[in-house]
Amino acid sequence: MKKSTRKTGKAKPIWERGYQSHGYWQGKNRLGTVQLGERGQWDGVYRWQAGSRAGQAKTLVEAKRAVEETVLSLASQLSLFGDPAGD
Repeated sequence: MKKSTRKTGKAKPIWERGYQSHGYWQGKNRLGTVQLGERGQWDGVYRWQAGSRAGQAKTLVEAKRAVEETVLSLASQLSLFGDPAGD
């Protein structure tokens, strides 16, 4: 019998470049974005958003790192209401 080399489970999140923005995707779900201002009027600030959190950074690397850290922290947080089946 042959073993399948295909991994089962969730896809690893990746960055994808778009028009004046970068998106952080896991499969078909967008986890976060980093956006620039309008072309010719850009103020040098990268604006990022992940979930309900948003912020600004001076460099693209810092903005991407903030999105990745936010996504990880949101994924690892426990539910505030608890699991009704587990009580």
